[in-house]
Amino acid sequence: MMKIFKLPLLITLLLSMLTACGDSEEKTVLRMGHTLDTEHSVHKAMEFMAQKLAEYSNGTMEIRIYPSAQLGTEREMVELLQIGSLAMTKVSAAAIEGFVPEMKVYSIPYIFRDRDHRWAVLQSDIGKALLKETEAAHLVGLGYYDSGSRSFYMTDTEVNTPVDLISKKIRVMESQTAVKMIDSFGGAATPISFGELYAALQQGVVDGAENNPPSFYLSRHYEICQYYILNEHTSVPDMILASKHIMDNLNEQQQAWLNRAVADSVELQKQLWLEGELEALAAVKEAGVKVIVPDKAPFVRAVSNFHSSFKGTKVGLYLEQIVEKDQG
Repeated sequence: MMKIFKLPLLITLLLSMLTACGDSEEKTVLRMGHTLDTEHSVHKAMEFMAQKLAEYSNGTMEIRIYPSAQLGTEREMVELLQIGSLAMTKVSAAAIEGFVPEMKVYSIPYIFRDRDHRWAVLQSDIGKALLKETEAAHLVGLGYYDSGSRSFYMTDTEVNTPVDLISKKIRVMESQTAVKMIDSFGGAATPISFGELYAALQQGVVDGAENNPPSFYLSRHYEICQYYILNEHTSVPDMILASKHIMDNLNEQQQAWLNRAVADSVELQKQLWLEGELEALAAVKEAGVKVIVPDKAPFVRAVSNFHSSFKGTKVGLYLEQIVEKDQG
């Protein structure tokens, strides 16, 4: 449920939606929320998206961005999209498993061979088909942003093999697949929203978490966590989602402008992401964090039953296509 302090902003959004997709002579304003810092590559890519949309539409369309969880958690913003009270958001594919079960495939560990394989999948018919699955939840998948690979980070435990994770409380997203993965490693999965994680680490509610290097750095979790372990267990992409209600109220030309602006932002974000990963790892090392590069083989073995557990399901069919996809 939306927290009380966010109600005034939500009311403003609801009222402003009355003109957001109305008379063609009015400027069409699309409001877009996300949970990340304004220095994150996602926010910078969204700003570029807004610039390109204004350019393509000759100023008749505008994107207004609300960063840093101003409009709530990822789940809360998806719910706003479903009722047409928010136009767009960025969410982790893992965060919408409850809305779109097929997205579980992206949270299965070690399904991508490397970054090139991942993008070959995301930009293929496989990735497009998974974006289309969102329509059943009154959403429209517009594209993917790079979110790199997720790895563990711990407050005071050096992790070299899955054995070091046994009984450790690890924060995960609200994803049943992520919970099962942590169970396979021997840890105790603890779903907590990203905005509450700093305090949870500080207060010892959890012993660690898992995320990509830029999120670890920009969230300042390195102030509490001494170890970052580059085991790279999952590569869950971020998704750019729109409200189906609002998209259906845009004409074909407006939709084309928006899709073009999104595609432009995807290419920029991919480049910013690569730069941000290197900068983040260098920065946390300088801050005193020990970055561990373990042998991945024991981690892969620990979750080897994941793939077979989806056999005979729709998720399993997507998984087979992903694993078999070449990079050409």
